[in-house]
Amino acid sequence: MLPRNKLFKRTNLSAIRNILQYTNAATTETRSPAHIPVLFEETINFLNAGPSKVFIDMTFGAGGHSRGILQKAPDATIYALDRDPIAHDHSKQLAAEYPDGQIIPLLGKFSDLPQLLKERNIKQGTFDGIVFDLGVSSMQFDESERGFSYSKNAFLDMRMGHEQITAAELLAKIDEPDLAKILRVYGGEKAAKRIARTIVESRSAFGKTETTQQLAELVASSVSQTYRLNKLQRRSHIATQTFQAIRIFLNNELNEINYGMILAQRYLKKGGRLVIITFHSLEDTIVKRHINGNIIEGMANPVPLKYSGHDLIHDQDVMESLAEKTWRQLHKRVIVSSEKEIAENARSRSAKLRAVEKVN
Repeated sequence: MLPRNKLFKRTNLSAIRNILQYTNAATTETRSPAHIPVLFEETINFLNAGPSKVFIDMTFGAGGHSRGILQKAPDATIYALDRDPIAHDHSKQLAAEYPDGQIIPLLGKFSDLPQLLKERNIKQGTFDGIVFDLGVSSMQFDESERGFSYSKNAFLDMRMGHEQITAAELLAKIDEPDLAKILRVYGGEKAAKRIARTIVESRSAFGKTETTQQLAELVASSVSQTYRLNKLQRRSHIATQTFQAIRIFLNNELNEINYGMILAQRYLKKGGRLVIITFHSLEDTIVKRHINGNIIEGMANPVPLKYSGHDLIHDQDVMESLAEKTWRQLHKRVIVSSEKEIAENARSRSAKLRAVEKVN
């Protein structure tokens, strides 16, 4: 039997999770599934929220993890960062519920954080906890007009923010070899060359690929099948990896994660906690290497950046300061979702949680 205090915490967090699920369902204008924070109880417990602590929610989304922190520590201060303007609006709504300045909404990418904090006179070594919930949020998947999913026909947008070109614009100008490289590197797509050739040839013959349905059908036609078995032996649409690859490249996600991990090391105080949830191996590899002290210097999109116009923003002084061991892991094995959570939220099946404490 759990000690009394631990039993209370677990019961309380479960209640919070149920409240969050109900609240999101009640306030969602469309009838899409509610946003359920993945590995919610584990995240809040590892963050070790307490009186007067200061946190950064690096991926605010619908605010599930931030609300969990506030339930455990009602006087906590949270800097709520998200590059998505819709998520930013959610953070401003939460800020209105805490009028004493406990919630500070920040609109931007991970790489924008130093400037955003500098504008607020926040120094390095300030924060007690930082949480990353990487990948695409449920809100973005469920809003068909964002173009992240092939499940509903919509314009091929795929932007997490509004600062770069759309997926449709990318596919309108990209060369076949570059597209194949994107699909192979970011999607692990074995048929990358065939799919790239089909998309480029279709553009020449029939015009631009501008909708999610058009892209999904082109992928299916290039490999003559609609579904395949994924690594977990579950059926997945044949276009899943293509959509993932284009989204990751378009939003410069790997560079942002790499830089975000560097910033976490700089802005956490000694003894501060870092919790990261990843959803595919590309994300998890970057996180593991940082935790183990193997910094990925100069990680850039391996495809020319002329298509998306990103700039690499790595601070060389920051990179050179990370020679010593930084992290102490708070658990022996990577934490994954329970069968119960996967049954309630299928998107949690690929989630992996890692939690560390800053020691240097």
